[in-house]
Amino acid sequence: MSQKKEFTGSNRRMSTVRELVFCAMSIALGTVLSNIKLLHFPWGGSITLLSMLIIVLPGYFYGLSAGLATGVAYGALQLFIDPYVIFPMQLVVDYFLAFGALGLSGLFANAKNGLVKGYITGVLGRYVFVVISGWIFFGEYAWEGWAPLPYSLAYNGIYIFAEAAVTVIIIMLPPVKNAINRVKAMA
Repeated sequence: MSQKKEFTGSNRRMSTVRELVFCAMSIALGTVLSNIKLLHFPWGGSITLLSMLIIVLPGYFYGLSAGLATGVAYGALQLFIDPYVIFPMQLVVDYFLAFGALGLSGLFANAKNGLVKGYITGVLGRYVFVVISGWIFFGEYAWEGWAPLPYSLAYNGIYIFAEAAVTVIIIMLPPVKNAINRVKAMA
């Protein structure tokens, strides 16, 4: 009986190490991809080369807590690498809450079409927080004739949903879907 406990404990430890390594690799790759900007907006935000997808994967592979932790850590790294901070609370909303929300993908870790559902949920979560930030902290940059909230909805929606649409199309391609499922099985 004690051998079985040791094996189970050892197996869990190995799984935890594998999970930690995968999450760290996702943060690193997501950071690299976030610097490949297909389109960069003047007051923040950009369309990147699938960086949100990479940050969503740990949640999809390991569940909500791993996803949220990865998203928050990624947000901290983004803050360190490319900070744009005008208020302390804006820092929390833009970096920790918005990127942390990508981890909501973990809600669909075991669902049919979980990656697509999780990705969309994570992106919507991020969108909510960047809209709140844009509305409260960046409303003065609203386009002429626009109130801060509609401006923030439109401005942030352009770059977030453009990248999301391209990503959803890519992850629904059978070869990509199969590859991600194989990686999930190994994870």
